Amino acid sequence: MPTEPTKQLETFPNPHPERDYQIHIRIPEFTCLCPKTGQPDFAELDLVYVPDRACVELKSLKLYVWSYRNEGAFHEAVTNRILSDLVAATAPRYMVLTARFNVRGGLYTHVIAHHGQRPPGLPEHGL
Repeated sequence: MPTEPTKQLETFPNPHPERDYQIHIRIPEFTCLCPKTGQPDFAELDLVYVPDRACVELKSLKLYVWSYRNEGAFHEAVTNRILSDLVAATAPRYMVLTARFNVRGGLYTHVIAHHGQRPPGLPEHGL
């Protein structure tokens, strides 16, 4: 049976909850649809987080990201929705999601959404 996209995010226990450390996940093949034209929008997502008690399981993240392929969404809305869903699933100490959308009509859009306070000493991520 082929794998199907899903909005279900799975987690696993953080193996070192006593320590602040960052997890950086690069997602180079995000797609959704323009809600105005129905044309595809392509983006690279960059997720950086400091876990608390849970980490996101990567296969479920891949299937979750895939679930947006046929959905219409404004760049700002979809970036913040993904961050909200990841925060709800993992309850991290800190999380930032950067969405770098490819050119559309001569414009590039980068949306950066944050959750929580960046721990001291953790490098800033963004553009």
